[in-house]
Amino acid sequence: MSAVMITRKITRKWEKLPGKNTFCCDGRVMMARQKGVFYLTLFLIVGTCSLFFAFECPYLAVHLSPAIPVFAIVLFLFVMAMLLRTSFSDPGVLPRALPEEATFIEMEIEAANGNVPAGQRPPPRIRNVQINNQIVKLKYCYTCKIFRPPRASHCSICDNCVDRFDHHCPWVGNCVGKRNYRYFYLFTLSLSLLTIYIFAFDIVHVVLRSVDSGFVSTLKETPGTVLEVVVCFFTLWSVVGLTGFHTYLISLNQTTNEDIKGSWSGKNRVQNPYSHKNIIKNCCEVLCGPPYPSVLDRRGFVPEDSAPSNAPAASTAVNKSNNPVPQTTKTTAPLLPNEHTPDDAKPVVPLTEKSHTPKEERPPSPANTPSTEASTDVKLPGGSKDTGQKL
Repeated sequence: MSAVMITRKITRKWEKLPGKNTFCCDGRVMMARQKGVFYLTLFLIVGTCSLFFAFECPYLAVHLSPAIPVFAIVLFLFVMAMLLRTSFSDPGVLPRALPEEATFIEMEIEAANGNVPAGQRPPPRIRNVQINNQIVKLKYCYTCKIFRPPRASHCSICDNCVDRFDHHCPWVGNCVGKRNYRYFYLFTLSLSLLTIYIFAFDIVHVVLRSVDSGFVSTLKETPGTVLEVVVCFFTLWSVVGLTGFHTYLISLNQTTNEDIKGSWSGKNRVQNPYSHKNIIKNCCEVLCGPPYPSVLDRRGFVPEDSAPSNAPAASTAVNKSNNPVPQTTKTTAPLLPNEHTPDDAKPVVPLTEKSHTPKEERPPSPANTPSTEASTDVKLPGGSKDTGQKL
């Protein structure tokens, strides 16, 4: 007999995840589909630093200090590490509800709202929770079929709900949320320092060369320096301003989404329930807290929905014919922890007849004579009785 090798394609969960994200390296890298601006960011950073290392660093290392290019390399590597960490990581995407869970939530909402007359707008789907003695509203997402956790929001570009959603940043090609916000802030902070560093030493380089050969001739001899000065001048204000804005938000423990919507500074002057009323505590919570694990099982395997092969089915049929034991139905776990399984849905475990040993066997008695051995009655799940035969 020749063995038949059946190869099945292993499908991972990241291949079936909804939304508009793209995955690379077998699901390890997660980004948005729109990555054109991200490539522009890489080009500006790598290009500007390459010009600095090629034109300014050799001259400054000889005439000033060899530590200048060393510190620039360390700062450049840190900027790239934070950029890639922000761009390639899961920002905190929340999984969508399963069909069974979505149906259960819809039933709960209909039961709470009651019958809405035709032509009348149904009430908003909102749940209230209390956080630090303050009521916070949880909004229902019609796309993900879930009630979003506090501070979560649905990104229209990535088409996913993100926990502690800050904003979608096209410069890093990803959403900024709960899991990558600290890396985004460190990226903007280190990029600001790198831009100031390169801009300052470009000016120093031009000044030192102008002493020997004049300012105009220096500009003609170093066109790369002129290009760096122009790029750093226009980049400096936006990057430094963005870093200052997020420093302000971190000190208040607030997100960009909450600041734009005015969640805690509206007409009602509702206080921010997530703030510790202390700048140091807020900064420590955002920047120094423990890393949050991803709730997406991107590299998990998709369960196979195909039917089993013929061999296991045949063996199962043989076992059923040899052991005619009533089958019990396995009940699934409820959707909610507080939901109980009704009594009529619980499986019935049949009683089994005790087998007699050879020592207990007795000769049969006459038919009309009542037997001294009591017969064993076994109740079947259907309610009928099965009287054991007398041996």
